[in-house]
Amino acid sequence: MPPPSTPPVSALRLDPAAQDLLFRQAHSTHAFTGEPVTDETVRAAYDLVRYGPTAFNQQPLRVVLIRSPEARRKLLGHMSRGNREKTARAPLTAVLAGDRDFHTELPAQFPARPEAAGFYADPGVRERSALFNGGLQAAYFILGVRAAGLAAGPMSGFDAAGINKEFFADSPHFVLAVVNIGWPAEGVRHSRGPRLDFQQVFSTA
Repeated sequence: MPPPSTPPVSALRLDPAAQDLLFRQAHSTHAFTGEPVTDETVRAAYDLVRYGPTAFNQQPLRVVLIRSPEARRKLLGHMSRGNREKTARAPLTAVLAGDRDFHTELPAQFPARPEAAGFYADPGVRERSALFNGGLQAAYFILGVRAAGLAAGPMSGFDAAGINKEFFADSPHFVLAVVNIGWPAEGVRHSRGPRLDFQQVFSTA
């Protein structure tokens, strides 16, 4: 299969090797080597991508790193059958969640607008905002994983109510995605699926 079409190098400031690392050669991965993923590596990935924008700098993403056998056993019980085995084998799994009470952090995180927390007095508004902006941060997080040379396998096939009860029963957090993380195994990639062309996605009004 021919490689994806690329824009002229002059159109992008990002180094071509970084473009490949983050996008063109990166794949969603479900098979990893046995090499562990350290907290230091995860921290470096987060420290890079935490600067991605969210509304009013609200940053609702919360992450649980599944490291203990007991936590993994609990998580596996709520994964869909197709995702259970790959999650059992992954060196590290992250449960990405949104925080419904992100607004309590806004006085410190968005001091330019002291009244911003009041914009989210309605719980439904907070949940919708946490869902959208937490989703943005989840995408940034995957890019950070790739920037570290790791591969990510994000999944939505799980029992959300079960995970929320298991991991977030006493908190305002709710699961957004589950992501397997590790160093990609050789020779197990599937062919990349097609992508929509610019003309199929963009219009001008």
